[in-house]
Amino acid sequence: MAEAATGFLEQLKSCIVWSWTYLWTVWFFIVLFLVYILRVPLKINDNLSTVSMFLNTLTPKFYVALTGTSSLISGLILIFEWWYFRKYGTSFIEQVSVSHLRPLLGGVDNNSSNNSNSSNGDSDSNRQSVSECKVWRNPLNLFRGAEYNRYTWVTGREPLTYYDMNLSAQDHQTFFTCDSDHLRPADAIMQKAWRERNPQARISAAHEALEINECATAYILLAEEEATTIAEAEKLFKQALKAGDGCYRRSQQLQHHGSQYEAQHRRDTNVLVYIKRRLAMCARRLGRTREAVKMMRDLMKEFPLLSMFNIHENLLEALLELQAYADVQAVLAKYDDISLPKSATICYTAALLKARAVSDKFSPEAASRRGLSTAEMNAVEAIHRAVEFNPHVPKYLLEMKSLILPPEHILKRGDSEAIAYAFFHLAHWKRVEGALNLLHCTWEGIPQHFVCPLKLCHGESGEHPPIQSVAPANTDLREALSSTHLTRRCHHLLCANSLWTARKHDFEKGKPFRDFKMFMDYSILKAVFVVQNSLMFSSILFCLQKRRKSKIKLLCIT
Repeated sequence: MAEAATGFLEQLKSCIVWSWTYLWTVWFFIVLFLVYILRVPLKINDNLSTVSMFLNTLTPKFYVALTGTSSLISGLILIFEWWYFRKYGTSFIEQVSVSHLRPLLGGVDNNSSNNSNSSNGDSDSNRQSVSECKVWRNPLNLFRGAEYNRYTWVTGREPLTYYDMNLSAQDHQTFFTCDSDHLRPADAIMQKAWRERNPQARISAAHEALEINECATAYILLAEEEATTIAEAEKLFKQALKAGDGCYRRSQQLQHHGSQYEAQHRRDTNVLVYIKRRLAMCARRLGRTREAVKMMRDLMKEFPLLSMFNIHENLLEALLELQAYADVQAVLAKYDDISLPKSATICYTAALLKARAVSDKFSPEAASRRGLSTAEMNAVEAIHRAVEFNPHVPKYLLEMKSLILPPEHILKRGDSEAIAYAFFHLAHWKRVEGALNLLHCTWEGIPQHFVCPLKLCHGESGEHPPIQSVAPANTDLREALSSTHLTRRCHHLLCANSLWTARKHDFEKGKPFRDFKMFMDYSILKAVFVVQNSLMFSSILFCLQKRRKSKIKLLCIT
């Protein structure tokens, strides 16, 4: 009985859905019928004749004036849009559309979605944390033969850890092999070569595979590990492209003939994308940046679903080298989405663009007197979000910690990702006048125990979930560096000292905290002072008692 009732309800539901699908046609005919019935009371014929008479009496001067007025308005809108984008780094029309029009047109409201999905919030944040905290392949990884080996020749030390190289071997077996490789002698040799630990054995196996036929993966291995210059690597990758393109076209025609052919086509696709991406990176290394940008754009258009290679991060770095900041903003608008795993490149590049609009005229003293402008507030908040995502990056950008060669794999939101980002993007930050100064002023005012994702206090109100147990993976991915920065306790004391010095007069005079977000990323007025000097603590406490702010919180860490 219950099954029959359930089936009836499902059938009724399907009928209702079907009726609503075609209900708009019914409404259309009803409107036409009403217009026909009410044509006499509404005097539709008379109104139409009046309109046609008015249009017939218009002279050509009216149409000229109409065209000129519309052109003038369009030009003013274009000039305003260009000025707004230059000043704030974002499109005014796009901002209004996303903020105000999308909810009216059926977009998802953040508040309603949060309220309706509150039961699934913890599981979603856990999934986001897992995707962000896993080990990823470095999209800007160097060439082993042409770049990493130079470090070995000079110092006699290995630039990569065994754990990192083992992860690369697993990636190569995943991308460049398939179950049907044993049917082809050259691919069978390369399948064993990717598992070899000895570099010379891998290179010998690649040469052996090339003696059989033109094997694309063999050329890839030689370009990565045997070539001693970028020019040699590019030459080998071009040979690999010729061989890989032919294999890709053949497997594309046979991919629907069975699971074996489908797996082979997937492998050939990975090989072709890898080759084209590395060719673009070769062009970038050799100074042909515009050519590299074109190759990356074409590759992203040809294979839009292959996001595992993170080609957009290569494109962002190349566009920053060209100082094409408008194109960088367009790429960020496309890939800075909540459904995609974020990275230090996306977060800090967005912060760089916001800082670029105000950094050349930014002064901490002036900002303390007059308060932060809207553009400065946007830049500071963007830096706060970036530091919240990965708090290790500022120390490398500000050259407080020594840079080493980036690993082939990075841990999202970890120290290895900070090294990889700063290694390639430090020059872009230095090129923007005042950007590092703004980063330093903003980052120094943020208590490090609040933004550090390795501590339990992170994640109380932040955008990103807390990270746990990431330090072992970071240690496995990079070399251990001698610590030259200040101890944690001294660093907090300096932060409190600088904050107190900057805000002392405002405390005493009772001025409003218009620029308080320069130091804290809080939604309410909440001050966190990390102090261990009793005199400083008593002075701050006295001034705060004068202000009588109930929402102010003091942390005294001795």
